[in-house]
Order: sequence, then C-alpha cells, then structure tokens
Amino acid sequence: MPVRKRYAVAASGQWRDEEDNLRLPAGEVHAWEQGMNQTVCGLSLSRSRLGRFPHVGWTDVIPESGGAADRVRRLCPRCASVAGRRGADARPRWRRENPRP
Repeated sequence: MPVRKRYAVAASGQWRDEEDNLRLPAGEVHAWEQGMNQTVCGLSLSRSRLGRFPHVGWTDVIPESGGAADRVRRLCPRCASVAGRRGADARPRWRRENPRP
C-alpha cells in the first residue's frame, strides 16, 4: 500500500482567527509539499504570490471538513485530484483487484 503524503496549504489570501489568533488561508487554495517551491499543480509560490500555511493540512480546507475552510472560496481542481478531496477517515479509492490481460 502506498505511503500517503501529508500536504500543507498555499493560498491567495489570509485571515486571522480572533479566538486562536492563527493565520488561516482564504481565497483560492492549493496543495503544497513542505520543502518545495511550487504547488502540487505546478504553480510557483513566489510568482503566483501564494502564502504558505505549513500548520494547516490539506484536509482542513476541504469545505465539508469545517476546519479552516471558513473563508476558502475555491479549491484548485488539479491539486484536489492529486491530494484528494476526502478526509483521512474515508474509505480507500476503488481499485481493480483482478485486471484483465
């Protein structure tokens, strides 16, 4: 079984939660691997002026999660196809057990 990567978030905007005083992503969000200078879909972080949020996981910005998704307007569809649109507790994706030759 392949090892699942943990993706952080890069976003076009930010806001500050008044209760916890944390910076949270807003606007359009992309999946990002820490240590890389680009998003999973290939956008350069500096040229696209995307802010890094290493403390926010990708599964927290999915609108159904209710985590840090309060002001997220759009998930990048290319990043969502790689990083997944489901939480960690979801069933594994469909896989063919006995493919035809």
